[in-house]
Amino acid sequence: MADFDLIVIGAGPGGYVAALHAASLGMRTAVVESRDAGGTCLNRGCIPTKTLLHSSQVYYDALHGAHAGVHGENVTFSLREMFDYKNEVTQKLRQGVESLFKSAKVEFIRGTAQITAPGKVSVSGEGAAEYTAEHILIATGSVPAMPPIPGLDLPGVLTSDDILEGADTLFRSMVIIGGGVIGVELATFYSDLGCQVSIVEGLDRLLPGLDRELGQNLALILKKQGVSIYTNSMVSSVEKTADGMKVNFTAKGESGCAEGEVVLCAIGRRPYTDGLFAEGVTPEMNGRAIKVDAQYRTSLPGVYAIGDVSSRIQLAHVASAQGVACVDMICGKTNHTDMNIVPSCVYCRPEIASVGMTEAEAKDAGVAVKCGKHVMFDNARTLIADRGRCFMKVVANADDHRILGAQLMCEHSSDMISQISQAIANKMTAEQLLLAMRPHPSFEEALHETLEDLVKKLA
Repeated sequence: MADFDLIVIGAGPGGYVAALHAASLGMRTAVVESRDAGGTCLNRGCIPTKTLLHSSQVYYDALHGAHAGVHGENVTFSLREMFDYKNEVTQKLRQGVESLFKSAKVEFIRGTAQITAPGKVSVSGEGAAEYTAEHILIATGSVPAMPPIPGLDLPGVLTSDDILEGADTLFRSMVIIGGGVIGVELATFYSDLGCQVSIVEGLDRLLPGLDRELGQNLALILKKQGVSIYTNSMVSSVEKTADGMKVNFTAKGESGCAEGEVVLCAIGRRPYTDGLFAEGVTPEMNGRAIKVDAQYRTSLPGVYAIGDVSSRIQLAHVASAQGVACVDMICGKTNHTDMNIVPSCVYCRPEIASVGMTEAEAKDAGVAVKCGKHVMFDNARTLIADRGRCFMKVVANADDHRILGAQLMCEHSSDMISQISQAIANKMTAEQLLLAMRPHPSFEEALHETLEDLVKKLA
């Protein structure tokens, strides 16, 4: 008999959620992790970033509270204490994951795992041993991607991992390569603290994977805060200068550059499979990602993969949902989570949240839609918070009025987007979603206004 029913490789949000779910279903389960429980999300990604953003927003709001009668000209901050607070939060959550393993009787093996054959895992390090399992679930996540741009290997070029794992020096200036989620969130943090930030993005707007208006509006907000933004700018090289670093790029056929004390490369993340498979044990790949079928099975018998290492969408909640779904299917159970409805959030200021189709995506797909929109100048909570131009958009099918998507850019949008996800999952119409009463005063009132605009257009 095998040592375990299931060995999970990786203790991030995909791996640890899958392991706990498997244990709850009676499977003898082990998790192998070479670093800390919680993975990238908890230790070097989502949680540390949001904790630092909370700290910088407290400072920023204190400095810019004159509109509300708060004058904080002498407010100071300690970057070291901000990072200490970040470490305190991550440590509490990390200990929580390990405590859950103990209570669920999941064996937590510290070490580096290598799959030597289907059903066999060799672990080196603290928990060194050979283990066998009926099933192996790969949840090794991703690491920062570093494209072959000359100069990216120079000292002074950082990744998000480098910054979140312990930087305690406030840089005078920073050039961020990449205007996606990681880039704009860290730009917000450092700009809040007075660092001169420049963002260089190869596509035509910030957050190019989201609705066009979201990225355009965010650019206006960041520029007002002093951030320099270069879009349609393809980076050609990075070089060292007497004062720091210089990023060279081409924009509309002309050469340009942005200079800073350091460079942050934030162009995305790549699946992490380094050293995972022994020689002669190679699954079918989809580019750099592990190829899986609808049941998360790889081409190796009894070996599965979830999360960033195999998924097109690299989000913690996607990995968790896939982990639960994979375990359910291994156990012959039906999983009911709709994997096509994926909310995404950006923790800039104001927050951005979206789910489903944008108006442009629907039109490209040949779907006739109507879009309701409300700019929140008359929303009481938005006026109180003084967050600038905030808005909501909801997209519905023009024929049957079903909700297809939404894009929110306002305070607490990450907490409101789930009701749109539920509406899409349950095929609700705009009229049905409008039936709900929303509290006053709240940011959510603007959703009611947006839906009213949408229903008028659908009539």
